[in-house]
Amino acid sequence: MNGQGTQAIAAETGFEVVAEPSVTSPSGFVAGGVHAGLKRKKRDLGMIFCEVPASAAAVYTMNAFQAAPLKVTRDSLAVEGKLQAVVVNSGNANACTGERGWEDALKTRREAAGLLGIPEHRVAVASTGVIGEFLPMDRMVEGLGRLVKEVGKEGHLPFCESILTTDTCTKAAEVVLRVEGRPVRIAGAAKGSGMIHPRMATMLAFLTTDAVIDPRHLQHLLREVTDETFNMITVDGDCSTNDMVLAMASGRAGHSPLHPDHPEWAAFRAAFAHVARELAKMIARDGEGATRLVEVKVTGAASREMARRVAKGVAGSNLVKSAVYGADANWGRVFCAIGYSDPEVRTDAVDLYIGDIPVVRGSRPVAFDEEQVQARMKEEKVNFLIDLRQGEHEAVAWGCDLTYEYVRINACYRT
Repeated sequence: MNGQGTQAIAAETGFEVVAEPSVTSPSGFVAGGVHAGLKRKKRDLGMIFCEVPASAAAVYTMNAFQAAPLKVTRDSLAVEGKLQAVVVNSGNANACTGERGWEDALKTRREAAGLLGIPEHRVAVASTGVIGEFLPMDRMVEGLGRLVKEVGKEGHLPFCESILTTDTCTKAAEVVLRVEGRPVRIAGAAKGSGMIHPRMATMLAFLTTDAVIDPRHLQHLLREVTDETFNMITVDGDCSTNDMVLAMASGRAGHSPLHPDHPEWAAFRAAFAHVARELAKMIARDGEGATRLVEVKVTGAASREMARRVAKGVAGSNLVKSAVYGADANWGRVFCAIGYSDPEVRTDAVDLYIGDIPVVRGSRPVAFDEEQVQARMKEEKVNFLIDLRQGEHEAVAWGCDLTYEYVRINACYRT
């Protein structure tokens, strides 16, 4: 994929959605992926490389047991806020591995920097896979040597494949907009299927753009957008040790630097958020064993925080997720989740729609056609609309149904 496929114009947003996205579409970026032997057969070592030092930003899991690669990446970014490469391996999380894990992550960074001829602090590292096992560094080093030779403009798909674990598909998104009349591309690739309850989760996402933006403004933007997108998805309520979202901006588009007071900042922010949102939804839809994407929209909340708590509480409820799997219009499960998500919710005011069908008004049930509601719950995306009727704030969260397959996958994850 080269990112130059048919584009669907989103006139109301000011950007175009690229039908064949590629993380290498923004000017200056190349990528690749190889099989290094961390997994049995599939690609397990990938890289995104920028030809110039790129402004960079990252957000990380809130799990106390943060994996060594996250700490090394944070160390890299602290030097000047710029990166040229990110090295990602799957099959091994390098988490809960103590001093040796830290040294292995540092060695990965050092080896990559040497092969690429760049300073060590311009390399980030990320890992995903089984916790508590040491990286086979002989395979990592040998694989890095081959990987550097494989990295190129056509390396989008090999990279996307190299970062997968239990995912059933690769995940990518891209948009193009104009800033000061110049084309600017924003693209992203991600992985994630289980242990998804970000603040972050066992998900990794990498965004590339050729926009001109200072690392400080990129960091602020990434944190804001992550709260609206990646931190609003849930698959199973488990917050992992290895989550990371990382953004790199090459500056190759050539416009004046973007910042919150730039006249086209809002358009750029909307485009950036679209890419993150699409990746987040793909992760939720590809939840382990999932058959349906669940979207929960909350309106009429007293605060943004209330809206987010309720939306994510409903999307993450195992009872709601089980009801979706069975196409059971048991709206009581939804109300239960609303009630424990925020104690300040008015219990006499809530409206609930499943799809476009009202099932509750003013916290009281209304008559509905059971078969029609079941039909909505059998669609590929199941929508819940919750109006709390106590304010002007809203939020959206995404999740998936809970199936027998989820248990099967996780009952034998290591075996």
